[in-house]
Amino acid sequence: MKNNHSPAICKICRIQVLTAFLFLPVLLTGLNAQNNKQPIIGHWDLTIDMGNNQADPTWLDVKLSGIKTLVGYFVSDAGSARPISKVTVDGPKATFNIPPQWESGSNDLVFEGTVENDKISVTITLPDGQKHSFTGEKAPTLVREKSPVWNEPVKLFNGTNLDGWVSQKPNNQWVAENGILKSPKSGSNLITTQKFNDFKLHIEFRYPAGSNSGVYLRGRYELQIVDSRGEEPSSIYLGGIYGFLTPNENVAKEPGEWQSYDITLIGRRVTIEANGKTIICDAIIPGITGGAIDSKEAEPGPILLQGDHGPIEFRNIVVTTAK
Repeated sequence: MKNNHSPAICKICRIQVLTAFLFLPVLLTGLNAQNNKQPIIGHWDLTIDMGNNQADPTWLDVKLSGIKTLVGYFVSDAGSARPISKVTVDGPKATFNIPPQWESGSNDLVFEGTVENDKISVTITLPDGQKHSFTGEKAPTLVREKSPVWNEPVKLFNGTNLDGWVSQKPNNQWVAENGILKSPKSGSNLITTQKFNDFKLHIEFRYPAGSNSGVYLRGRYELQIVDSRGEEPSSIYLGGIYGFLTPNENVAKEPGEWQSYDITLIGRRVTIEANGKTIICDAIIPGITGGAIDSKEAEPGPILLQGDHGPIEFRNIVVTTAK
């Protein structure tokens, strides 16, 4: 296990690539397009009220491109970051367009909202005509003033049972056998009962041909695991922070082989070593990825193992927390 490298001494270029595919219609009130300090600019942690006591996390980024053109990115409750190609402002309203990614229907998503005191209130109209309300606030920077002092490593999986873990849904398919944590078929995700701020994580994994999984850091940032040997590096392939950060090399092995991640997460800054090679170094994760447990980025969160996309096996899961 190699957990002794630090993001501060990495010499590999920082990689912060936002990949996306679509556009989103949004109407926001109370903005001034000629003011470079418009209140909508920035990262937003959002929560959509889906009804029936269900709240889904989402994320929005709006920024200047040039002097006054506004662009951005949107992350729904599933899928990757989608680009907002342009924000057009007409008086107190701002509009930008994005067609559906997973949602049913042929119409665009439409947001209507207001921004006040770093808070946002929005009504979203889905392509099928359903309306939902959501609220949000400016995302925290998570800047750390000092380098961490590390505790002793601790095993998160004891090799014999699921102590310390809980299934995200009632249909738990995870089992522990001979030191291996197995999800033999698609079902529920698995979450640690313990939550973490800054940490180093060593984890080994194995998947069959065509399978797909992931490790969610603090339950909010997915480190992709997928059968992708031979593909060009991408944020949606092995080693990527899904939809956001692209590794500098695709080091995926053949299906059926054991592989490893060594991850250091300090605030938003992440360094990832995959199969012995540093593929992302001291890069900033801009926001939550699709499938996050919530959008409360300032709070500690669990380690989540994705089990709803195909068979996957894990072993030697060891965490080292910051004091």
